[in-house]
Amino acid sequence: MNPLFPLNEYVPDGEAHVFGDRVYIYGSRDSENGERFCTGDYTVYSADIKDLSEWKCHGTSYKKEQDPRSTGDKLVDFYAPDCVRGNDGKYYLYYFAAGLNTQAFGPLSVAVSDRPEGPFTYLSDIKHKDGTPVLNFLTNDPAVINDNGRIWLYYGWGLGRDFRNKILSPLYNFVLSKLGHRPYHEVKRTKPSILSCAVVELEDDMCTVKGEPRAVLDSKTTADKNSEFYHHAFYEAPSIRKFGDLYYLVYSSGENNELAYATSKYPDRDFEYRGVIISNSDLGYNGNKQRKAPAGTIHGSIECIKGKYYVFYHRCTNNTDFSRQMCAEPVEILPDGTINQAEISTQGAGLPLKAKGAFPAALCCNLYNAKTKNVQGPGKSDRQPNIAAKNGESFVTAVTDGTVIGYKYFDFQNVKSISVTVRNANGSLDIFSGDKKTGAITVHCGGEWQEFETVVLAENGIFPLFLIYRGKGKMDMKSLEFK
Repeated sequence: MNPLFPLNEYVPDGEAHVFGDRVYIYGSRDSENGERFCTGDYTVYSADIKDLSEWKCHGTSYKKEQDPRSTGDKLVDFYAPDCVRGNDGKYYLYYFAAGLNTQAFGPLSVAVSDRPEGPFTYLSDIKHKDGTPVLNFLTNDPAVINDNGRIWLYYGWGLGRDFRNKILSPLYNFVLSKLGHRPYHEVKRTKPSILSCAVVELEDDMCTVKGEPRAVLDSKTTADKNSEFYHHAFYEAPSIRKFGDLYYLVYSSGENNELAYATSKYPDRDFEYRGVIISNSDLGYNGNKQRKAPAGTIHGSIECIKGKYYVFYHRCTNNTDFSRQMCAEPVEILPDGTINQAEISTQGAGLPLKAKGAFPAALCCNLYNAKTKNVQGPGKSDRQPNIAAKNGESFVTAVTDGTVIGYKYFDFQNVKSISVTVRNANGSLDIFSGDKKTGAITVHCGGEWQEFETVVLAENGIFPLFLIYRGKGKMDMKSLEFK
């Protein structure tokens, strides 16, 4: 169920790959109530392809002090990685390191291991044949594929704004000339824009490029304003797969809450926008225009596991972009190559959850009220409901009048009552199984956790569960239990 890993584990930017009989997830590492992205070492999780409910943590796979840019107590931060099996049978971990010691959009790097779970050892920065680092476009979020022996590397950063106007154009030129110490003439000569997703083929050494990187997907600055793609143009987080005869380039769009995708019959050109795979706030799902959770950054991948397809993505917690958790949903690739947008859920890649026993409130997939928008940044505001954590304990917080707490989906079988554990409550929780109100719990308590129970009239079957708070103040909810 979602999130895939324990509630005190913050692994975003998931790249899922099947190697042998296991699926491995490579991601960056956030921290509880983090104040910046990607503060931890790399950790690899894996599961048997026959059972995606049991994930094994392989521990630290690559430490920040192993990167040559880390010096003394000044360690780099490891951003979103990707891994590929080389033609030599070894596993290559591609990543971008950023920190106080590094230049903005500096070189991408690669580490190597004999095993998919690591540990990895630093190998090299990505370089041209003359040994100089590859700095074309804006180096960020590497993605890699072994395409029948040819190794293709994708990366880039695009922003979510259109700079083609008299007001923003000078700002665009000035800011980008400062990013990564890019000279002004490089910004001007990079076509169609330095704000693009780029691709380049690698030599057999896995770190030297064969030619010059080229743009393969436009950002909003260069996209056709009259196209549907303009509203879902490339921002960051490319991820590449090949299914059948189509290459799928998944990316985070300028909307900054959705994974969109483009397809092509070629790895390095002619990608065509096809749609949105998932939004971590359910925006766009079945035409939905309301944020069903605070929207925030998203990065992920799709993978085929035992003939079934899944999208891996992350959700935002702690009212910040800096404490993200791994999730997954099943998807279907239709005969024409398209993917219908998936719904965010609690059950995730598994079956509906049995409505029996206790569940942490923080497993909710929907959490919103009329004011819910984007995550608030540093995580220090409780102006909207969010999944919070303190000292390793996760709970739902800032629940105000009209807030919806939703779980999808539960298998109800002879459920007689539901209890909730809450604090700072002054009102009631209306209980809905699907569209039907099946009960209500009166909740009145102070700052200590207290359990309240009510009889419910839930029918047997598979339904979403929604709890709607009616009352004063800002309630916290720790758990719910079916009896």
